[in-house]
Amino acid sequence: MSKDAAQQKNVLFILIDQLRADCLSGALAQHVALPNLRALMAEAVTFEQNYTVVNPCGPSRASILTGQYAMNHRSVRNGTPLRHDIPTLPGEMRKAGYVPMLFGYTDTSRDPRMHHPNDPAIRTYEQHMDGFQEMLEMRLEMSYPWRADLLNKGYRFDDYWDLHQPVSPTGGKAKLNDPAPYRAEDSDTAFLTDRFLATLPAYTDQSWFAHLTYIRPHPPLVAPAPYNSMYDPAALPLPSRHDTAEAECEMHPFFAPTTQAYSPASAVLGFPDLEPSDDNIQTLRALYLGLASEVDAHIGRVVQFLKDSGQEDNTLLVLSADHGEMLGDRHSWGKFSVYDAAYKTPLIIRMPGNETRAGSVVQEITESIDLTPTILDWVGQEIPNALDGASLLPLLHGETPAGWRQYSYSELDFGDPEVPTIWQQMLGTATSESSLAILRDTRFTLVEFAADLPPLLFDRQGAGEMENVALNRAYQLDLTRLTRQMLRHRMRNADHSLSLYSVTSEGPREQRRDRPGA
Repeated sequence: MSKDAAQQKNVLFILIDQLRADCLSGALAQHVALPNLRALMAEAVTFEQNYTVVNPCGPSRASILTGQYAMNHRSVRNGTPLRHDIPTLPGEMRKAGYVPMLFGYTDTSRDPRMHHPNDPAIRTYEQHMDGFQEMLEMRLEMSYPWRADLLNKGYRFDDYWDLHQPVSPTGGKAKLNDPAPYRAEDSDTAFLTDRFLATLPAYTDQSWFAHLTYIRPHPPLVAPAPYNSMYDPAALPLPSRHDTAEAECEMHPFFAPTTQAYSPASAVLGFPDLEPSDDNIQTLRALYLGLASEVDAHIGRVVQFLKDSGQEDNTLLVLSADHGEMLGDRHSWGKFSVYDAAYKTPLIIRMPGNETRAGSVVQEITESIDLTPTILDWVGQEIPNALDGASLLPLLHGETPAGWRQYSYSELDFGDPEVPTIWQQMLGTATSESSLAILRDTRFTLVEFAADLPPLLFDRQGAGEMENVALNRAYQLDLTRLTRQMLRHRMRNADHSLSLYSVTSEGPREQRRDRPGA
């Protein structure tokens, strides 16, 4: 979109896959070096109570890029199609005159009703979202441009997945934290950043929108030197957990399959018999933090490009993560969980002209579905009624809208229509009832299940997530109140795509959705 310098409005939207919020504020913050993210925080506004509304990757990104709760878009698993007629961030940005550039991936499963059965677009859950112009294909299970770059540089590998396993520098049997088979300057993170920085200079004479998505620190946990040994495993805090997995499972039936679904061995390739010892767990946690530091280094390059090219003052920079990572907390790995470590995500927004708010921290509750409305609001594009999120521009300015939300809401589907999951097998649940919802206010977290399973209730003024107080008689009024609030939330946020239209003798009329406090 052509603009003169005074009118230019660029948007850079960065997502980091599986980055825990407590790497920036919380238990791990003092143990990981993220100098570029912290420098950005000093120039921006940080939202410390930000949550993804759904897990895992595909559903989370579907919610982020549609501004909808999973209960409305229903792309609830990796591989579950996203309906073709849902408004999306790239589609709405096109209405605003932008070419939405994608550097990376969105993990969007396309609507099969719109494609021939032989179309490759419906042969992978990692397809990019319709509306984006894919500037660089970087998908975990594909990444052909990166493979070609490595081959052109002389690397040799028999299988693509060999790139995701550590190799011994001396040629012997690899250790867990041995380096990746490529140099740091040739990693997937470096390659993605190089290609982004090689492309953007041609767009400095116009308004542009770019979605830059980093796969790391998503597993498999393997890092190039020096990031593989950047942190001493023995110096890191142990995971937050009960003494044994058995004690964890005693809290609720959901946790027996959860602790079994993903093990430390599932976070790394080449070590199928990896013992869940503290030494191995701490080594994997150190690798995760090393990968986070690698991403931070390259984000620093991106931010410096904006400054050096004179675009810092006309570029809205939004940085977040799609979801978190249990990382051994509660004897769990991955993101199929109910705990904050899997849902709480960093959110940093630097908005031009907002220098007086630089370094501010917002404690109001925000959700991943707020990012698309915020970007649309900033570029002046109308926010469709179908979007459940709300613009964060008032909060960026230091103003809390009347009726702003008092809780966050997240969902998780733990079933599968093709092959029953370990949760379905152990809990005896059908696919349509293999789901849960999470409501968090400033004190409590309520987890409710679609199946006939008891609820979970955590009290932050007590033992927090370490104790389920749902069956405690002293909490029954709170349990009832929060259960009613969850029901009201679902009723208030049922799909608004057409519900505010009226078909009249003079034609269809549409009223605007009342957003704050949704």
